[in-house]
Amino acid sequence: MSMSQIALLGALAGFTIFLGLPFGRVRNPSQALRVFLNGTAIGVLLFLFWDVLVHAVEPVESALTAASLEHSAGWGRFVVFATTLGVGVTAGLMTLVYYDRWMAGRAAGRSTSFGPGAAAAAELARVGRGVAADPGRRLAFMIAIGIGLHNFSEGLAIGQSAASGEISLALLLVIGFGLHNATEGFGIVAPLPGGNDRPGWGLLIVLGLIGGAPTFVGTLIGQAVVNDVLSIGFLALAAGSILYVVIQLLRVVAKWGRKELLCWSILLGLFLGFATDFVIVAAGA
Repeated sequence: MSMSQIALLGALAGFTIFLGLPFGRVRNPSQALRVFLNGTAIGVLLFLFWDVLVHAVEPVESALTAASLEHSAGWGRFVVFATTLGVGVTAGLMTLVYYDRWMAGRAAGRSTSFGPGAAAAAELARVGRGVAADPGRRLAFMIAIGIGLHNFSEGLAIGQSAASGEISLALLLVIGFGLHNATEGFGIVAPLPGGNDRPGWGLLIVLGLIGGAPTFVGTLIGQAVVNDVLSIGFLALAAGSILYVVIQLLRVVAKWGRKELLCWSILLGLFLGFATDFVIVAAGA
């Protein structure tokens, strides 16, 4: 299989994320539907958080075992892996914390700088449509970033499998990741507003590119570079960023009540995550 064919498969695996994005255009969604979508998104993200941490910790534990029990390697490899994991999770979480604070402060600064009258109202309306002034859209971008980091590591797995000559494994990974990514589109659009302020197609395309394109990029890099530190670093960044958006989503949904519906939808999201992952496990990955 040629490099271009493998790259095309990586692109297909990543861009199935667009299948769920049109739900962000639903007009005037009921509160129950918004709780359901957000809860399902939380469930999918919780699965992703568990999934990326497991894959990030595995090489760290292997390096520790090799150094402490098998004595087949020195401690340097373990230290590098463990440091990469810790720095990555911290950076993924805290970067979004401070970025969100900065964006919120920027929006507040703009809103207080307008003068009185109809012109000020028009300016506020324009800012209100911007990402900086809309907490829901900021959160959607953060979810897309976290999923994008996760999907980059999936692309690495596809590319590295193909580079090592395991074409059948690479194909099964494409199918599994493609099914898995199809559920992630719902997670991205869950916090977006409905009604007259519903997101335009341009915004949905940008969000889809942020979340899905890294699978394609990771596939290209995975064919050329096999590097454990790189893989651990991106998985750790994804874990930290996903943890932040889960916290934010829970904070938003808690204000709407409907605890039973929320819990059932979180379970549904978790089960969807595991169900799509079973295809990958069946491939022996």
